[in-house]
Order: sequence, then C-alpha cells, then structure tokens
Amino acid sequence: MSNAIDSLSEAVRGSVITADDPDYDDARVVYNAMHDRRPRAVVRCMDSADVMATVVAAAESGADLAVRGGGHSVPGFGTVDDGLVIDLSVMNNVSVDPVNKIARVGGGATWGDVDHATYPFGLGAPGGIISTTGVGGLTLGGGIGYLTRGLGLSIDNLISADVVLADGRQVTASNDQNQDLFWALRGGGGNFGVVTNFEFQLHEVGDIVGGPLFYEVDDAPTVMAFYRDLIADAPEELGCFFAWQIAPPLPFVPEDRVGDLFCALVTCWNGPHEEADAVLQPFFDVAEVKAQHVGPAPFPALNSAFDGLVPKGMQHYWKADFVTELTDEAIASHVEHGKKTPYVSSTMHLYSINGAAQRVGADETAFGHRDKNFAPVIAACGRTPLTTKQTSNG
Repeated sequence: MSNAIDSLSEAVRGSVITADDPDYDDARVVYNAMHDRRPRAVVRCMDSADVMATVVAAAESGADLAVRGGGHSVPGFGTVDDGLVIDLSVMNNVSVDPVNKIARVGGGATWGDVDHATYPFGLGAPGGIISTTGVGGLTLGGGIGYLTRGLGLSIDNLISADVVLADGRQVTASNDQNQDLFWALRGGGGNFGVVTNFEFQLHEVGDIVGGPLFYEVDDAPTVMAFYRDLIADAPEELGCFFAWQIAPPLPFVPEDRVGDLFCALVTCWNGPHEEADAVLQPFFDVAEVKAQHVGPAPFPALNSAFDGLVPKGMQHYWKADFVTELTDEAIASHVEHGKKTPYVSSTMHLYSINGAAQRVGADETAFGHRDKNFAPVIAACGRTPLTTKQTSNG
C-alpha cells in the first residue's frame, strides 16, 4: 500500500494526506463524529483526473475505497479504516446557465453551495432541509426536501452525471448515454461509481413564504392528523413537514419556553405571495401557536435555518422508512415516543413525498418508493452517545 500511496502522490494534483501529515486528523474527520476511522490516506481531489487515478490506485492495491462528497456521512460511508478516501470537497463548484435553467454542480458541493449560486437568478433545485448536506449523498439516495411536492425529488431534476467507474474511466450518464447507469444512480443506493459532476434542471425559486410553527405537545395528535389530511391534496407549491423540537434560544421563542419540547410544522410556500395567507392560515387555526417564524424569506435562508442544530462533530444515529398511510395508530405511536425526545438536536421529521414525486413512473428510476406518501426520519443526535438518562439539557 505504501508504494501505491507514493505513486498516487505523484499522479494527482490534490493532496494525499497520511497519518504522517500534521493535518491528518482534520482531513479524516467526517461530520458525524460517531464514525472515527483512520484511513491509510485521504486524497483531496482537485478534478476528475485525480479521482480516476485514486480509483485505479485502490483497485491495483486492493485497498478499500470510500467516497466523501459533502461530508455528512451519517451512515459512515464517507470514511474507512486502513483504506483510501476520495475527498471531493474541493470540487464544489456550481455553474449556472440562467437561460436554459441548468446548473452544473461539482461532486463535493453542498446544497448551500447550490442555493448560493442559483438564488441570485431566482432559480433553485429541490434538495433537503439542511444546507450543509452534500449534493452527492442526498441526490444519489433520492433527495427529499422542501420543494419535493412541487418539483419532485432531487433525482427527478437530474439531467446527467459524470461518473468515474471502477476501472478508472469517466463516462457521462443521462437519458441519452449509459442509460442503465443513469437509472441506477437515481435512487439505487451507491457503489456504481464516483460522481464528479451533476447537471440539474433548475426552477423558479426565489423568496418563499414559510417557516416553523411550534405547538404544545398535548396538541400533537390534532396537529399530526391535520397535517396528514391537509397535505393529501394541498397545492403542490406547499412543502411542509412535522417535527418534534426542543426549543432552542431563538428570538421568536419566548425566553421562558427555551428548552421545552414542542411539536412543530415547518412550511414552505413556493407559490404566488398573494396566495400565501390563505394557504397558511389553517396552520394557525388548527391549534394555539406558541411560537412561530413564518413570513417571506429567501429560499436559502429557510434551507439553512436548522444548520445550527446539527453542527459538525456531533454523534448522529438515524433511522428512516417510507409509509403509505399515517394512521391514527401511527399518530398515537409517534406521540408516545416523540415525548421522549432527548436533546435539542434530536428529532423525528415526517416528510410528505406526494405530488410531483409520485408522477414519475415507478420504473423510470431506481427509487422504489413512488407509491409512498410519507418518509419518517428519526435522528438521535448529541455531543456524546445518547443514553436513556439524558434530557433536553444533553
């Protein structure tokens, strides 16, 4: 392996960082501190040629290979013990064609990079609810976010991808080239290659109207049932998800309620602003709103609003599923367990994935959940491994 690393250092323009380098510990760290791995080397690739050389080096040496895009690495796929890590973080460029409404996005970009580049043109692409999320990781798994009901999943807006294959060749996958690979990349779960560039179709996304509304925990059954019924046939320009949230110290949260557990609905209206009041008024009527921050805002502001709750270096454990129905029994179960939310960064989010996402045929991509209406995601996050004794004070 040492010979392979020496050869790789000569073959790439980027840095090949090993345990002998002073910045090794910084280079090996991923966003999710639960995964504390020690790669043989981290290769900070500058371009596709660097990625190709690293893939070949891993194959020839028999080393395990991990690919790191934005770096969240919740399941730990962005790092590896005693192997090579392809770090794409330097390849985070975003190029916008405002006439054709297309963005070319580097494999190491985050959704914050995309939002920053596209917002000045009044454009955007559907991608998540946390701006530090990597474009690669979210997109290749499907891509659920605020704009899903109106614009589809991230993969539904993917036009093409440049992919380095296991043999070191780079190809383009699209509806016209390498169609089988393009199908698999869109929701297939990974290990098909290293995507060095994504090409997305953009849409008109500028200033939205929305934000979070906090309700008492005792109102959760009513709020969840309201959400279930309303989102079934709401205008597709409305994005919304349910959440449990221990109130952080924010200006719109009453000082005496900071640290209290609430249930919440987080809204995003990407339609005509003059229609926003009528669309959002039912959220204020369903139960007494104890705190809220709903109004016009740049889409990047909403898409980064929760970044502070999940900073780098926390330990994350996530579980997720896809469900067709949110039954009364499911609501009761969510209420029972949601009351045990242990820490300000822990939560359960219930995303709606109907609307535009369901108009894509089940066989058109590898994403296998087109018939589902909701995606519940449970995230246990803390500075130390969570135990049953921990409270909102962490």
